[in-house]
Amino acid sequence: MTRRTLGSSDFSVFPLCLGGNVFGWTSDVVQSEDVLDAYVAGGGNFVDTADAYSAWVDGNVGGESESIIGNWMTSRGNRADVIVATKVAKLRTRPGLSPQNICLAADESLARLQSDYIDLYYAHEDDATVAIEETVEAFDALVRAGKVRAIGLSNYTPERVAEYVSVARANGWAVPVAVQPHYNLVFRAEFETSMAPVCADLDLGVAPYFSLGSGLLTGKYASAADLAGVARSGGAGMYASDQAWEVVALLRDIAAANDVSAATVALAWLRDQPTVTAPIASARVVEQLHALMAAASFVIPETDAARLTQLSAGL
Repeated sequence: MTRRTLGSSDFSVFPLCLGGNVFGWTSDVVQSEDVLDAYVAGGGNFVDTADAYSAWVDGNVGGESESIIGNWMTSRGNRADVIVATKVAKLRTRPGLSPQNICLAADESLARLQSDYIDLYYAHEDDATVAIEETVEAFDALVRAGKVRAIGLSNYTPERVAEYVSVARANGWAVPVAVQPHYNLVFRAEFETSMAPVCADLDLGVAPYFSLGSGLLTGKYASAADLAGVARSGGAGMYASDQAWEVVALLRDIAAANDVSAATVALAWLRDQPTVTAPIASARVVEQLHALMAAASFVIPETDAARLTQLSAGL
C-alpha cells in the first residue's frame, strides 16, 4: 500500500499506525519487540505511544511503552526510519498542558525514547485551566528547539481544534498537522458530523484510536451473549446494540468471502474514509499483527464497502 502524507506535514506514513498502548502492559518486552520487528518488516513506519502508557498497571509509573520503543530503536539502529508519535497531559505525575509541564514531559519522553527529537507530539487531551495561547506557544517552542518535528491534538473538540489553529496562525507558531479522535465503524456520527469537516478544512491528518471498537470489530464476538462474562472483553460492550451486531455479522460475512479477517475489513473501511490517514491498532503478539497489516493493502469490494457504510449509518 502506498504511504500517505499526514496532514500538512512532510511525514510519509504507512496507512496502519501501530499502537503502543499494550507495550509494558499485556505485551512484555520480548513480545513488544517482536511485534515492532514484524511491523517494520512488513513496511510499517508509524508508531503511536504516550507518556501515560502504561501507568494503569500495578507497579508501573508511566513511560513503560516509550522505554520499550526507545530501547528497541536503539538496539536496531532504526530511529531515522520510524515516525514516533507520543503525547503529554494524561500522565498522573505530568498532568495538563501548562508550558512548564509540556517542557518537562517532552524532555522525559525524549530520554525514554533515547532520541533527541519526537516526530509527532500530541496534546493527549485539552486543558481548559491553561490559556490556549500558553499551550500553543509552549508546543511551538519545542518545534523551534528541534525537540519536536510536528504537533498533534487528541481528544479535542472541533471548536478547540479550530481555536488552536487560529491562535497558532495568528502568532506564527507551529500549526497542528494531525488529530487523534475516537472513530470506528460502530462509532461514526460524532466524528463525521463535526470533526471531519474541520480536519478537511484545516488539512489535518487523522489517526483514529479504538479503530477496532475495543475488540468488537475483530469478529471474535458475534452477539451480546458472547461478551457476557468474558474476561478482557474491555470496552467492547460500549458499542453493543442491535445495529452494531448487524454490522459485525456483515463484517464476518465479507471477511469469509474474501479470505481475510473481520479486523482487516473493519480497518480497511476506516482507512478509506475521508480525512483518515492511518487508523491506530495494537497487537499483543505477532500472530495478532497479521490481520492489522493486511488492512493496509486490502481493497474492500465496492458493493461490500457501501453495505457497511449504509448498515452502520447513524452509529
